[in-house]
Amino acid sequence: MTPTPDAASHNAVFSPTLPHFVGVLGGGRMGAGIAHAFLLAGCDVLVVERDLDAAEAARVRVESAVAKSAERGVVGNPDAFLARLAVSTEYSDFAPCELVVEAVPEIWDLKVASLQGVEEQLAANAVLASNTSSLSMTGLAAELARPANFIGLHFFNPVPASTLIEVVIAQQTRPELVAAARGWVEALGKTAVVVNDAPGFASSRLGVAIALEAMRMVEEGVASAEDIDNAMVLGYKHPTGPLRTTDIVGLDVRLGIAEYLAETLGERFAPPQILRDKVARGELGRKTGQGFFDWA
Repeated sequence: MTPTPDAASHNAVFSPTLPHFVGVLGGGRMGAGIAHAFLLAGCDVLVVERDLDAAEAARVRVESAVAKSAERGVVGNPDAFLARLAVSTEYSDFAPCELVVEAVPEIWDLKVASLQGVEEQLAANAVLASNTSSLSMTGLAAELARPANFIGLHFFNPVPASTLIEVVIAQQTRPELVAAARGWVEALGKTAVVVNDAPGFASSRLGVAIALEAMRMVEEGVASAEDIDNAMVLGYKHPTGPLRTTDIVGLDVRLGIAEYLAETLGERFAPPQILRDKVARGELGRKTGQGFFDWA
């Protein structure tokens, strides 16, 4: 059943100044990185996770990221930043947030349920954003009561080191929100690229295309993973090769994106067997210690 749009959302005023209180749904590597970025920019941040253990793990991830920023001299006393961090297991705690960024796994039904659950708790003028790297923003917006207040903020891993955020416009997104989102990205010290909703947007579509071809080359014995990556790093000045990047992102994440792109854009994005086999063996990249490279 399609939600009934809330007319009050069309009267919302969106400011390019960062919201005071920001929520993040999901405290994994990406969610913790997003929380870290908003903390360093001066926001109060709430991270909500599925249970107490996951919430505490999210707190530890954010604390570690802030501590590393302090070690590098990016920030001063980390305690001053962490005093503005809270974790919870309750969606209702999102109620005072002016912006909530969803960062749950790339599973359609999970995304929809999570976004709807958060939206129910927010004020009519609050903004709901998704960190999805490939799923249809227009399709997700259609499941919401206030689709005009919904936008994509696609952060990149690792968030503290990345200077890019992809701002993705659903068909229902208000133009004023796009302008505000640009301002938020700038306030975070990052650069925005704005793209219209399309499968894989710009970054995932191009990045996955290169990575899948690199995997096929390994599968065919063209060259080793290390040499293929070196060719792109040294020859094309990529900071990291496509296979090492896949290990960092997660092979399971890349597989999910590739399957979605193959379904929506055609067989040219069909995942190679080597990717399916590695995921089936639990070789998911850096997070498991083994992917196309050994991270142990």
